Amino acid sequence: MSVASILPRETIAGVLQLLAGEMQEVDKVIGRSLSSDVALIDQIAHYIVHAGGKRMRPKLVLLFANALSATTPARFELAAVVEFIHTATLLHDDVVDESSLRRGKPTANALFGNAASVLVGDFLYSRAFQMMVSVDRMRVLEVLAEATNVIAEGEVLQLMNMHDPDVTVESYLKVIRFKTAKLFEASARLGAVLADADRALEEACAGYGRALGTAFQLIDDVLDYEGETQQLGKNVGDDLREGKPTLPLLIAMERSTDSERALIREAIEKGEVSRLQEIVDVVRRTGALDATREAARAEARHASECLSRLPRNQWTESLLEFAVQSVERHS
Repeated sequence: MSVASILPRETIAGVLQLLAGEMQEVDKVIGRSLSSDVALIDQIAHYIVHAGGKRMRPKLVLLFANALSATTPARFELAAVVEFIHTATLLHDDVVDESSLRRGKPTANALFGNAASVLVGDFLYSRAFQMMVSVDRMRVLEVLAEATNVIAEGEVLQLMNMHDPDVTVESYLKVIRFKTAKLFEASARLGAVLADADRALEEACAGYGRALGTAFQLIDDVLDYEGETQQLGKNVGDDLREGKPTLPLLIAMERSTDSERALIREAIEKGEVSRLQEIVDVVRRTGALDATREAARAEARHASECLSRLPRNQWTESLLEFAVQSVERHS
């Protein structure tokens, strides 16, 4: 199965309509599970969960569960669980990165303070584990416990790489695999777990999620130097401001002149954006954005290939479309 085998647009639209109905069920679970007697928890949790976003991880749970005919109500619970885990990581990320804008809105830490954001993130993690226990499947617990631990490792790895212009591409990709792609992988794997799939099929689903998550993050890194703040929902140049040596910068340093390389190195080391436009010009002139986007397309192709083990149906075809959309987006 390849990207070229995608169903007609009207068929994809029909599947997305079905998925929208399923996501409404997930939203009901989220609404029930967010309730707390502590008013500030209610306020912050609702703010961040309902602040927008693509909800790709819960959609992956639903798409794979349906593709494998696992139509148990547990799919809605687990879709909500992965969204809670993702939301908790966002709360903690924004505190660590001192971010002020996400999805076009002020971050929770900007509005409510760092302490409250970290603690509500902890609440969402613990609530997610309460919910996954209720599904009463040991394999579910294994998948999500491992994913949560690996994500935390990825956060620490990224922290170690901050302000280091000598980070290797391999080290950069390891952070992506741990920090971002791991929850995509777990979300896809959960659909297979609910279907009682054999380990080979489960690994194929996980491979799709891992590749899709990697592609998604690579495009995010492209957009930090390509988009506009209004489109992105975050400040353009935030990655550089935080001293993150992402792939566009690493490629640009390989291809640039000595003086341009020195400019980028200093910006990474100091988190300096006063010469951001000059750096953006170098990144674009060296073809670093095109090279990064092509790396993302390669990941999307790998994701598509992983679907060959799955039955051919409308849900699987939608997963192919997801792979395409992940690399052709501009926000």
